[in-house]
Amino acid sequence: MSVVPAKAGTHNHCCLEWTKVDDPESFKQYPARRMGPGLRRDDAIGGKPMTPPLRTGVITAIITLIADQASKLWLLHVLDIAHHAPVTVTPFFDLVLAWNPGISFGWFQSETPAAQILLMVIKAAAVIALAIWMARSRTWLATVSLGLIIGGAIGNGIDRFAYGAVVDFALLHAEIGGKTFNWYIFNLADVAIVAGVAALLYDSVVGTPAVKAP
Repeated sequence: MSVVPAKAGTHNHCCLEWTKVDDPESFKQYPARRMGPGLRRDDAIGGKPMTPPLRTGVITAIITLIADQASKLWLLHVLDIAHHAPVTVTPFFDLVLAWNPGISFGWFQSETPAAQILLMVIKAAAVIALAIWMARSRTWLATVSLGLIIGGAIGNGIDRFAYGAVVDFALLHAEIGGKTFNWYIFNLADVAIVAGVAALLYDSVVGTPAVKAP
C-alpha cells in the first residue's frame, strides 16, 4: 500500500493531506516533489544510468590508456630502448626512441614552455568535449571509437606531463628502388587515435544518425 498527496481542495494550505491507495502503480501519475530530505525524485539528479554502449566506451578508453602506458614503461625501463635502439623487429619495423614535443606523428613540434602548456590545455579541452560526446552517443561503434581517441589522448597527455614530451617508438620503413622511406615515428596512443577517427568517419557515413557531437 502506498500513499500520495491528495489533490488540492478546501484544506488549509499550510498542511498536506495524504490519501491511501491500494495500487502502487497509480503512484506513477503523481509528479515527484522535493519537500525536504525525505522526498526526492525517482531519477538521480545530475546523472543518468550508464548505458551499455557508454560502459563499453569507458572500458575501451581505460584499456587503451593502460596498453599505451604499459608499452612505454616497458620500452623505457625494461628494454632500456634509449641504450639499445634501434631494435629490428621485422625488415620494415624497428623500435626506436623519439621524444616528440608536438602532437601525434610528430606534427606541430615546439619545445617552448608556453607551447607545451597550450598543447596540454587544448588536449584537456578536447578530452572533455569527446567525453561529453561519448556520454550522449547511443551506438557501440561511436562510443568505442571515442573511447580509443580519449584513451590515446590521455596517454600522450600523461607523457607530456611526466616527461615534457611524448614517447614515440614505432618506426615503419621500406626500401624502394634503392631508397629508404621512413614513416612517422608513433606509439600505441597514436594508433588508437587514428583508428578511432577512422571508425567515427565510417560511422558517420554508414552508421545510424543517433550519434551527434556536443
